Amino acid sequence: MKLYHCPDARSLRPLWALEEMGLECELENMRFPPRFTYPDYLDINPMGTVPTFLDGDLTMTESSGICHYLVERYGPSDIGVYSDEPAYGEYLNWLYRSDATLTFPQTIVLRYTHQEPEKGLHQAAEDYAIWYHSRLRAVEAALEGKEYLVADRFTIADIAVGYALFLGISLGLDERYKPNCKRYLARLMERDGFNRARARQ
Repeated sequence: MKLYHCPDARSLRPLWALEEMGLECELENMRFPPRFTYPDYLDINPMGTVPTFLDGDLTMTESSGICHYLVERYGPSDIGVYSDEPAYGEYLNWLYRSDATLTFPQTIVLRYTHQEPEKGLHQAAEDYAIWYHSRLRAVEAALEGKEYLVADRFTIADIAVGYALFLGISLGLDERYKPNCKRYLARLMERDGFNRARARQ
């Protein structure tokens, strides 16, 4: 297995999952954006995005999907939830929601506050920041009285959603996190798997 990764990019999700599962994987650390900084990266991933994950003849580019693949292909693992468990549907919903609902608006904020501020689209960044925080209401509610999102244990749903909360720190969005999200993120960032993954960057 090989993972193409940029520090603290969405590729941190599968790297974190690999560390939690104790799986060996070659790691290619790159500067962001790799389509400009890593020679011939577009030949590996024509979209130029990160992550890119290789396992034999398989190529994957969706961070939450790679996490799902790892627990299904190399499990069973405690960080996976399987179809015979009551929490399976909720678990899948959080995996899909983590990008479609949470990191999507963050990418708009990132683009127009950090990467292309000269375009003057500050209102778009603010609007999408508000959208992101409104979507966090579901996370805040789901964590009421709980340590983790589903199945009464740490799973890749927590990796997927927790990464979105972590990314919010670099964008200054964490200042408006509510108590449950703050508590949850702090707990996730204390995990050995998370810290081993970041150390490998």
